[in-house]
Amino acid sequence: MPRTTKPLSATQIKQAKPRAKEYNLADGQGLYLRVKPTGAKHWLFNYQKPHTKQRSNISLGSYPAVSLAEAKKERDLCQSLLAKDIDPREQKIVEKREKANAHANTLGNIYSEWLKLKQQDVSSSYFKKIENRLDKYIIPKLGKRPLHKITAVEAISVIRPLADDGKLETVKKICRWFNEIMVYAVNSGIIFHNPLSGIGKAFNAPKTVNLPTLRPDQLPKLVSTIEEASIKPMTKHLMLWQLHTIVRPAEASNARWEEIDFDKKVWEIPAERMKKNRPHLVPLTSQTIGILQALKPLSGHLEHIFTSDINPRKPANSQTVNMALKRMGFKDQIVSHGFRALASTTLNEQEFDPDVIEVALAHVDSNSIRATYNRSEYLEQRKKMMQWWSDQIAGINRKTSGKMPSKKNLSLVSAQ
Repeated sequence: MPRTTKPLSATQIKQAKPRAKEYNLADGQGLYLRVKPTGAKHWLFNYQKPHTKQRSNISLGSYPAVSLAEAKKERDLCQSLLAKDIDPREQKIVEKREKANAHANTLGNIYSEWLKLKQQDVSSSYFKKIENRLDKYIIPKLGKRPLHKITAVEAISVIRPLADDGKLETVKKICRWFNEIMVYAVNSGIIFHNPLSGIGKAFNAPKTVNLPTLRPDQLPKLVSTIEEASIKPMTKHLMLWQLHTIVRPAEASNARWEEIDFDKKVWEIPAERMKKNRPHLVPLTSQTIGILQALKPLSGHLEHIFTSDINPRKPANSQTVNMALKRMGFKDQIVSHGFRALASTTLNEQEFDPDVIEVALAHVDSNSIRATYNRSEYLEQRKKMMQWWSDQIAGINRKTSGKMPSKKNLSLVSAQ
């Protein structure tokens, strides 16, 4: 008949005294209280490992932090795992690792990792916009949450106040960036699926608002107004530079002298200053070179071509042209970004190659092979097109009626 172990009592445990060597007090069914020479008492569960049948111990905690009743509950849990051929010691290690991972894999930590990758794909100004908005609206509320516990309902509730304030464009962008973070986590093996893939559908889509611009036949009026305007020379040159080069406002206002290659007659904008984080070449026309020559006495000794009125060592504000346009009477008619739309419409109407126009506007081609081809092979075509555009601005080919000749008549008019 097997020997029966008498269960321990609370009094026995409390009165157990230390000895010269550690010893165990058995409670039965593998549960022991180990008493150390120091007087410390620890609960142990002794069991036979599944498959190997080797004996092993697992710690269940220290007494009195873990009471007798609690130790018995832990023993019962271990026995239920053994009944399923699961080693309780290995299970404890797995749970500890998962807990540590959950603590490490918070939204805030994974967001920081994602930011490092995102920074390589976008311009520095656009990266700052992403970082500022997520730091303001998402991270303070969800940053400490384990990624695998974030639900669509939870994410939507955090974004909802923005939608209620009518900031639908911001909502759209945040939903997109949030999804990018989750996709990064899935691809990194941190979570198994993205629960936020459809959160954008919980909000109304923002209304498309086209930035105001002018019709091609209004270009002469725009140019004559700029030329006659009583504005600072630096502002006038920046306005004409942006109109001639058809780059984005921030790309124009932050232009640096070191980016200009007078020998090759190109402006080389580095990737970190471009919206899509890809370098961009702008062919320089005789008119844009003229603008640079006029600016050399003003800023040729400085880093930036177009300098701030307040601090010449800093670039001009990207909103400088917009403010000047308002003062010149063009409020609600055109903004500086609208120069690009005006050029695009004009060049397309004149039947220039649409691909060449897209490259000139630095619109990214989704086909990476074709995009590389465009950048390398279209430069000569862009030089001719940009010179034609500059000529229209300068009025070389403009008839007295204010209408512009077609591309087909360019050679004939230029020869006159």
